[in-house]
Amino acid sequence: MKRLSILGSTGSIGRATLDIVRRYPEHFRVVGLAAASNVELMAEQIKSFNPLMVALYDSASAEDIARRFPELRVLSGTEGLIEVATMEEADFVLSAISGSSGLLPTYEAVRAGKTIGLANKETLVMAGELINREAKAAIIPVDSEHSAIFQCLQGHRTEDVRKLILTASGGPFRGMKRKELEAVTGEDALKHPTWQMGRKVTIDSATLMNKGLEVIEAHHLFGFRPEQIDVVIHHQSIVHSMVEFIDGSLIAQLSVPDMRGPIAYALSYPERLPDVLNRCSLSELKTLSFESPDLETFSCLRLCYRAIELGGTAPAVINAADEKAVDAFLKGFIGFNDIPAIIEEILSAHRPAPVETISDVLEADQWARKRFDELMEERV
Repeated sequence: MKRLSILGSTGSIGRATLDIVRRYPEHFRVVGLAAASNVELMAEQIKSFNPLMVALYDSASAEDIARRFPELRVLSGTEGLIEVATMEEADFVLSAISGSSGLLPTYEAVRAGKTIGLANKETLVMAGELINREAKAAIIPVDSEHSAIFQCLQGHRTEDVRKLILTASGGPFRGMKRKELEAVTGEDALKHPTWQMGRKVTIDSATLMNKGLEVIEAHHLFGFRPEQIDVVIHHQSIVHSMVEFIDGSLIAQLSVPDMRGPIAYALSYPERLPDVLNRCSLSELKTLSFESPDLETFSCLRLCYRAIELGGTAPAVINAADEKAVDAFLKGFIGFNDIPAIIEEILSAHRPAPVETISDVLEADQWARKRFDELMEERV
């Protein structure tokens, strides 16, 4: 039985993970839960799964939970998240805290030798070189695309691979041009045609920044050069990714679009759990279409390739700039097309430095956030 610590338990990935645990109780035991501030849902999860320790980043929320569960160890802040991530009782850590907030807890879990189920792509985007140097156990991807690549690579030699091909749904604005995107609102961008996700990642899907960050993640996770990682638009979201081999053959991973599939695979690897997903009826699929992304309209994807080429702290900068830009867009302070424009301006102003320690990553992150605030002040 695997003992799980779940970081981001009240988010969409965390809830889906607990659904897997609930369905297969003979395989998993939840020992730790961590979240941001959702007191009511955390309380329900505590009652259902009886963890040994919980943490909420928000101190007031943590105090509320502590009053409700006086016998339970309840922690708060980044230190609390780290303690849940590194607790001795856990042998598998599901990293699903959204955004850069997940970096430090995941980094410390890696240093503690935990097997990681990685849904928080920002960990590898910001600090991939450092994480790979520190990793003592397996890092198993949970993102549907990286899980697909991971599965397609099983049993194959790295030198036999020509390309990794990540698929993207194209988001709600697939086929639209830059001029048409000038007036779109946050509400428009949050209407993803396929996946139910958090607000930040849904906007990133609309700009294709999410796919760009996944390219950076794949570069660090699988060790392939950026020119060996392609992106294709596949709006049916049935083919989750593919691997092309040097003999010209392709292996693809297909399933209905449901995050419980890659979550269950990561939790149970190297085994598989039965009947996790609805079966994929090939006769009903009819059409699977693929097209190249529009890098002029959706330039965030291009910027992520550039960040890999720049190396060092550049990916941390592009990630921080994106987090700030998406937040500003959702609040109505900037337009949709301003997101890639501002990110490119910040990336161009940055002088990448080598990543030797986690402090190098955090300093680059803070520099980008400060530069974003300065640019916003200049607009006023």
